Formats: sequence, C-alpha cells, structure tokens
Amino acid sequence: MSAPKSNAAAEANKPAAELRWPGFVALLAVGGLHYALPSELTVGPDWILTALIVLFAIPKIISDRAGRQNLYRIFGHLTSGLVTADMIASLALLIWRLPKHEDSPQKLLLAASLLWTINVLVFASWYWRLDAGGPHGRDSLAEKAGGFHADGAFLFPQMTMSPDLLKRMGEGRWRPGFVDYLFLAFNTSTAFSPTDVPVLSRWAKALMMVQSVISLTTIAIIAARAVNIL
Repeated sequence: MSAPKSNAAAEANKPAAELRWPGFVALLAVGGLHYALPSELTVGPDWILTALIVLFAIPKIISDRAGRQNLYRIFGHLTSGLVTADMIASLALLIWRLPKHEDSPQKLLLAASLLWTINVLVFASWYWRLDAGGPHGRDSLAEKAGGFHADGAFLFPQMTMSPDLLKRMGEGRWRPGFVDYLFLAFNTSTAFSPTDVPVLSRWAKALMMVQSVISLTTIAIIAARAVNIL
C-alpha cells in the first residue's frame, strides 16, 4: 500500500505543465494585426496568414497531446518562422513605398504602428519557444529542480534570489511564462535593451539585435512621417 501512496504524493508534488495557449493566442493576434495592414503591404490575401497559423496549430496540438515533442517543436518553429518572414516582407514593402509618396500619412503611421506591435509579439513567441528548450524543456527542467526555473538563455530576477526569499514571496516554484517573455520583447522594442533581464546566450543576443533593428526601423518611419506632417 505504501507504493501507491508514494506515487500519488509524487504526482501531487509534480509541477504543473506550462500553459501552451498564450503562445497560440499571440500568434493569432499577429494574424489579426496582419489582416489590419493595408493590402499594399501584405504578401498574398489578407487572410492567408491567419489561416496558415490555424492550419499549423492542428498538428501542433495533436503532437503535443501525443507526447511527440519533436513534431511539436518543428511545427512551432515553422509557424514562428512564417510570421517572422511575413513581418519582414511587410516592413520591406513599407520602406520601398515610402519614397514614392503614394500612401497617405495616416496609412503609413498605421502600418508602422501595426508592424511595431507585430514585432513585439513575434519575438516574444520566439523567446518563449526557444528559451531552455521551450515549454517542454522548461517542464522537464522544473521537474528536476523541484518546480523552479534555474537555467536558460535569460537571467530573470527571480533566478538570482535565495530559495528562502522566494518561499517568503510565495514564488518557491517560480517559472517564466509567456507574459515574462512578452515583457522582455516589449522592453527590447522600446528601450532597445533587455532592461531587468540579462541575456546569457548568443542566439538570444542575436535575436534581440534583429528585433531592435526592426523596432528602430519602424519607429524611424513614424518619426520621419511625423516630421513631414509638421
């Protein structure tokens, strides 16, 4: 009788799996923002990106439920790569059309604002998907570390605190979620730096440089158009 009890206790102490739906919602939001872009700045029909995001979500959900983590990662990376390529294509079209003065200032300002927001969501998805092996990898690491996130490409403030302090704060099993990576991406696009989260990995530094360049480009377009309006 002791073995079933010990197994039940182990299951009770096992950290809960990280939620997957925030990442999907973020990509759906990217599809919605893409739909709101002027048609001149989109590749293909306005609805195609949202349709592809939903289409790729089906095998992702199936592979996740079936425990096929490699397939889940492959379809996740394909989706993130797709929205990244689409965002860069739209930004290139915006830059290409800017000297022609064919678009109204209101349209250009709207497009730049939408692309800036898309940039935040896209790179938040990348950080969430890649850090410490993604959701599955963080689940495994947390299980080995007693529910606490102690390793990854980003040094979150909680990772530097003592276990006793974390327990007093009620964060003894703290782990980063999608909102943490969204906050990181937002800071990168506004301050062009990670602010309170140091970056430890070279791939993360490279991604953050790309995100900062895209953000700086869109902000420069908005600033230039604002000056022209004045």
